Amino acid sequence: MVLTRDFKETVKERATRDPAFAKAMLDEAATAFLNGEPHVARLILRDLVNASVGFEELATETNHLSKSLHRMLSEKGNPSMDNLAAIFGAVSKRLGVAFEAHTVEAA
Repeated sequence: MVLTRDFKETVKERATRDPAFAKAMLDEAATAFLNGEPHVARLILRDLVNASVGFEELATETNHLSKSLHRMLSEKGNPSMDNLAAIFGAVSKRLGVAFEAHTVEAA
């Protein structure tokens, strides 16, 4: 019998034990958002919040209910720019990184 692990649990464990992986997830979420894929960014952020800050602590840091944050970062969520900035800010603070955006020539 083949044993399988839940993908989300695997991602959470890896992000918890590997800071470089967690930072790469944050970078990927920001890149997806800036490239017009907000649905992808929300789902990556949701997994990263679960692995780093946790929704209860994120709720405290952003002054939002954790249930509201779960909805914002769901597949059909629609966080405002202010809420998304607060989420990115809390996660980047936890990971000890800052954002720096660069533009590149389009192909």
